[in-house]
Amino acid sequence: FSLKELHGIFPWLVESIFGSLDGIIVGWNLRCLQGRTNPTEYSVALDFLDPSGPMMKLVYKLQAEEYRYDFPVSYLPGPVKASIQEQVLPECSLYHNKVQFPSSGGLGLNLALNPFEYYMFYFAISLITQKNSPVTHHVSPSNSAYFILVDTYLKCFLPTEGSVLPPPSSNPGGAIPSPTPRSPAVPFTSYGMHHTSLLKRHIAHQPSVNADPASQEIWRSETLLQIFVEMWLHHYSLEMYQKMQSPHVKLEVLHYRLSISSKHHGSPAQSSYQALHAYQESFKPTEEHVLVVRLLVKHLHAFSNSLKPEPLSPSAHSHTASPLEEFKRVVIPRFVQEKLYIFLQHCFGHWPLDASFRAVLEMWLSYLQPWRYAPEKPPQSAEPLPRSVSEKWAAFIQENLLMYTKLFVGFLNRALRTDLVSPKNALMVFRVAKVFAQPNLAEMILKGEQLFLEPELVIPHRQHRLFMTPTLGGSFFSSWPPTITDASFKVKSHVYSLEGQDFQYKQMFGTEVRNLVLKLAQLICQAQTTAKSISDHSAETMASQSFFSWFRFTPSEINGSYTGNDLDEIGQDSIKKTDEYLEKALEYLCQIFKLNEAQLTQMMMKCGTAQDENGKKQLPDCIESEDGLILTPLGRYQIINGLRRFEVQYQGDAELQPIRSYENATLVRLLFRLSSALNERFADQMDVLCSREDFVGRLCRYHLTNPHLIQKIRYSPMVKDRTSQNWGPRISLRFLASYRTLISLLMIYFMASWFYIGPVGCTFIILIGYFLYAVIMTFFSEGWKPHEH
Repeated sequence: FSLKELHGIFPWLVESIFGSLDGIIVGWNLRCLQGRTNPTEYSVALDFLDPSGPMMKLVYKLQAEEYRYDFPVSYLPGPVKASIQEQVLPECSLYHNKVQFPSSGGLGLNLALNPFEYYMFYFAISLITQKNSPVTHHVSPSNSAYFILVDTYLKCFLPTEGSVLPPPSSNPGGAIPSPTPRSPAVPFTSYGMHHTSLLKRHIAHQPSVNADPASQEIWRSETLLQIFVEMWLHHYSLEMYQKMQSPHVKLEVLHYRLSISSKHHGSPAQSSYQALHAYQESFKPTEEHVLVVRLLVKHLHAFSNSLKPEPLSPSAHSHTASPLEEFKRVVIPRFVQEKLYIFLQHCFGHWPLDASFRAVLEMWLSYLQPWRYAPEKPPQSAEPLPRSVSEKWAAFIQENLLMYTKLFVGFLNRALRTDLVSPKNALMVFRVAKVFAQPNLAEMILKGEQLFLEPELVIPHRQHRLFMTPTLGGSFFSSWPPTITDASFKVKSHVYSLEGQDFQYKQMFGTEVRNLVLKLAQLICQAQTTAKSISDHSAETMASQSFFSWFRFTPSEINGSYTGNDLDEIGQDSIKKTDEYLEKALEYLCQIFKLNEAQLTQMMMKCGTAQDENGKKQLPDCIESEDGLILTPLGRYQIINGLRRFEVQYQGDAELQPIRSYENATLVRLLFRLSSALNERFADQMDVLCSREDFVGRLCRYHLTNPHLIQKIRYSPMVKDRTSQNWGPRISLRFLASYRTLISLLMIYFMASWFYIGPVGCTFIILIGYFLYAVIMTFFSEGWKPHEH
């Protein structure tokens, strides 16, 4: 096709592949396309969208002619959309010189994107927009075509070895130039000053542009990363967005917004309210979204750690470092750190308290351990010992201090509200404790806290300096401040840039957090005791369920119940795993926070002695008040986790109990009517029989009366009609409605027919047997002894 025809079908083709922005057109549904279920479509899609495939060749072909395509601003993340709609340009250079006002009669603002940007915008945002795709089978996100393509694009445009491959060109020996800057269509106020590109200055001093292909095509790497970060991580509230700005920029933006509001809306208050509403985006990331972000984090660590060692001579470094090497040096602090921190904070605060949080947890732990993706390998030893964290990572830990400390406190608050008896929740606590217990890591975090808490007056020349850092979400083409050598200033700059100048830092190794850890240790001890009691109860239940116990005529579960949890269905293996996870987690927490062993031993003994033999008979922790007993937070935890429970038993008329799940509802109602008719017809005769003092009287009193109910009604001030027969001698046939009784009778009739006894003879045998049982139980009963069988 000619370029003109290709230019016309390109937007339609992109939408056909990735779906429409409003989610109506699903497209190829790459997120649900897997090689196991659809091998042909899977391989064709990957080949077609490969970085060297037909689709990217089309992109580069259109890129050479500098075609532009409109992307609606209304589908951008909430903070960016609200900012552009207020004519305040975001810091990220991705939006610079691209915002276009609509033509006459047009609707909304658009971004004028080149073909590569347009393709990657649609590719990245399809992870967010295509949430309601039809799924006919279970899909593993890490095996989908979309996940594989993200990995492929990262490896191609952010290579850990070598340089970025040049795009295919139709001209022999020619290269597709990087997009040239365009003058803005409308005047915008920017959050930060837009400067010339560091890369362009670097390239201008090189003798030949074609000497290093990465110097010419580094813009693809930056554009890809910026689009991924903006589409996947740029979601938070207005307050958080403003807190990340330096004071003078916030003042500038405030003045500009007030002027725009008074000019276009007439009322500043109305505009401020609309802006606040626009920024408050309802953002609910999915587990698949988090897994893709984790893939990005892991690759960026590997990309950054592939940086070549710095030469000893500074002059040699300035002349030999390629643009790709410079990009590796700043890729994490400048592009990812800020937005990832906000994204993790959002997930920690809003994710449900269930096992799906494991995806967020692993993504966080992946970011905290860049040494796992370093090229060097640990030495092989006979005994696998924990790998000590090298001192060379101290700078990374200090410049990401909040990622370690504040988010650890956030995880503690989540762990204190979860059921640690569940093996999945216990595994999460174990994973975090194991990562933070790596040798030398806690010491480096403590050193970072000490640097942050260093008094400001120690270095007088810092008193009037603003805590400025590179625009973390900004462009690699913007200016780079001089290198700061002071470690304390670096830590303070990191904290204040993410949380603002008025941030009150909570020490990870301070008293408050230590108390939270002790509380978590106490819950771990209680959860271990609960798991053991559940295991013991399960073993007792299995032992008591013998074959002959199945033939009891009256069920024993009417008043007795057991409040277990998911371990009852999982089995003994999972209970053992839970105990192992919790035991190791407690050991790691003791290593991290230097907990007193005597104090922990006392705590565990307290948890052990707080329960009796079966761990179920003590009341939950309560306080007495005028309204009765009120559960404390510890009491609620004990009830939720099955540590203790109230002994709630039915104390009313046994005939009027709610119909149980092991009873036939129709039979219960019919037998109740039959019993009522018999009791009403023979009430006087049963009274006479029960008043006799001989053996017949004892037999009738034992089997026709409920002494506990009689005692309760006889002395209760609430019962007015004491002559009512509902608490006197009566016949109860409800036990016949139990499924266990019915099955037992059927089995007896089946055995009788096997021996040719017949139904009449079988019924006669049952009645004789029950009569003998009643006589024997009567001889062993004394007076008004209750019926317990």
